[in-house]
Amino acid sequence: MKRKLKSFWVKMLIFLSVMGPGIITANVDNDAGGITTYSVAGAHFGYSLIWSFLPIIVALVIIQEMCSRMAIVTGKGLADLIREEFGVKVTFYAMIVLVLSNMFNTISEFAGIAASAELFGVSKYILVPVCAFLVWWIIVKGTYKSVEKVFLLACFFYVSYILSGFLSKPDWKAVVDSSIRPHFQFDKAYLLMLIGVIGTTIAPWMQFYQQSSVVEKGIKLSDYKYSRLDVVVGAFVVNIVAIFIVVVCANTLFANGVRVETAKDAALALKPLAGQYCFYLFAFGLLNASVFSACILPLSTAYSVCEGMGWEVGVNRSFREAPQFYSLYTAIIVIGAAIILLPGVKLVPIMLLSQAANGLLLPFVLIFMLLLINSKRLMGKYTNSRAYNILSISIIVAMIGLSIALLFTTFMQ
Repeated sequence: MKRKLKSFWVKMLIFLSVMGPGIITANVDNDAGGITTYSVAGAHFGYSLIWSFLPIIVALVIIQEMCSRMAIVTGKGLADLIREEFGVKVTFYAMIVLVLSNMFNTISEFAGIAASAELFGVSKYILVPVCAFLVWWIIVKGTYKSVEKVFLLACFFYVSYILSGFLSKPDWKAVVDSSIRPHFQFDKAYLLMLIGVIGTTIAPWMQFYQQSSVVEKGIKLSDYKYSRLDVVVGAFVVNIVAIFIVVVCANTLFANGVRVETAKDAALALKPLAGQYCFYLFAFGLLNASVFSACILPLSTAYSVCEGMGWEVGVNRSFREAPQFYSLYTAIIVIGAAIILLPGVKLVPIMLLSQAANGLLLPFVLIFMLLLINSKRLMGKYTNSRAYNILSISIIVAMIGLSIALLFTTFMQ
């Protein structure tokens, strides 16, 4: 008994030392745009979309696990492998689209910070610059270990959405029923929202960031199973939080006939319906998610571009050792924050462009991943099995279809 208990704690310590890239990457997916999507889904369709999170969990685990496996076996980031295997020209064009996509997404995150400022009665001209400096300082002055600790702490604060869900006192029987039994509706609005919920779950930056962070963390092949568990835990946690966002909006807004279009609107509408504590938890969650994502998206861009171009990369390097890496990171933060502070800036076109860029790039990234993961020369005995390939190809085809549908519906609404 004592031996088994000791073995358990040893394994737990190893997992805690490996944990990070999978959980962090997954949680950033609940950014300002994601929270808006889930809030609108709950307010407009109640619990009827909760079932979709189960296939989302499977898809997220399959795709992000392949990234971790490639990182551990090859010791290289995804952009680095694409450049080596498919050439500089292909990598260059992919990086242009990724930079544009992540730039627009970063602007959206600073818009989330600005919205949070209004919810808390603070001027956006104070909170946005303060947060921009904070996310810049964390990366430029930190090491990978210190940065990862900050990111994991930010992941913990997503619990605010779970607490707000409990405070709204939902019908848990209806929630469970909606989770295990699809409540499908064949109308345009429902289908568009379903495409939005699933299509925004897996974005191109996630594959690049996770693989790069696993490489920089230096996870060994002997610890691969713990890295895989990190991915699984991340996939479940991020979707549990998303479900609670849908639940709180469904139980309060949908039940009272209130319809919203943004996460800010959802937070404001919650105040008279669910109380000020629920409102503040929801608003704090939006601020935390926006600041967290405003760190990760520029960092993911810097990792990807510098790997793709063969430049020095990594949080553990100094500004002098990796000038391109830190310059690009700084530029994206400055531009993202500055645009939100401009008078009369319209966020909707920016969000549409970011969705379009994601939709264009994701199919190519997933195809590249599938080709790389099945290369015996790169992966040796760690290529996909036949069953895993069938499953991953099915998911990738579905994600490509959703990306095309999302791209089409974005400009056809």
